[in-house]
Amino acid sequence: MTLVLRTTTRTTEPAPVLPTGTDPLLQLQAETRSADGPGAIRCVGHSRELALGGIPVMCSACRARRDWLLINHGRSVWIRCRCGNQWLDPEISRADFDALVGGPHGTTYPSVEEGLIALGFDGAFAGIYVG
Repeated sequence: MTLVLRTTTRTTEPAPVLPTGTDPLLQLQAETRSADGPGAIRCVGHSRELALGGIPVMCSACRARRDWLLINHGRSVWIRCRCGNQWLDPEISRADFDALVGGPHGTTYPSVEEGLIALGFDGAFAGIYVG
């Protein structure tokens, strides 16, 4: 999935709109091009436990030990819990994040908030974690 930064009003650049009558292959290529650029954020779900440096990751707010959303922007990777707690984790490199991403395709959301709601990481499940 590709999201835009929550702290700015910038959006990812949309695929160029080609005039009607353009070569269908060029149109398909433009429509399926992944959104990227300086304002893009990539996210990947990680349902298992994470152990960074041999130490299991645990949410400081709800004590969850699995079911994370890893968020990458630039060189930084954040971990977000379903309760809505989020923190920057310098132990996870961009290369580690790239290894977890299964493929180049994903869902694009118009804003971070809409993406977090759609994926269930907006804090709606706070307090109902079953260990």
